[in-house]
Amino acid sequence: MIVRNLTRGLVLGDRIRRADTFRLRLLGLMFRPGLEPGEGLWLEPCCQVHTHFMRFPLDLLFLDAEGRVLRALASFPPWRISPAVPGARAVLELPAGAMGETRPGDLVRAFP
Repeated sequence: MIVRNLTRGLVLGDRIRRADTFRLRLLGLMFRPGLEPGEGLWLEPCCQVHTHFMRFPLDLLFLDAEGRVLRALASFPPWRISPAVPGARAVLELPAGAMGETRPGDLVRAFP
């Protein structure tokens, strides 16, 4: 799917996969060598992530049920646990640097 930041007119990714089952959310991006530009993972429901068994940093966007960015973490390193973000319904994981100017309050939408 394609994910856009509607507030800033940015395409955050054009090859975003959805992880909406327990198994898909648990495995996430573990053991992958990296993410190519345009790739990412939309985890839902989700309010906290880990980067255990990962080899690369991620940009993390924590989104509420309407797609508003509640928290944006740039270049979140491997082998960490993110803070739990109250009110978050989804987390978008992107390659480090891909979130660009995305900030809390921005509206993010996924398109098939």
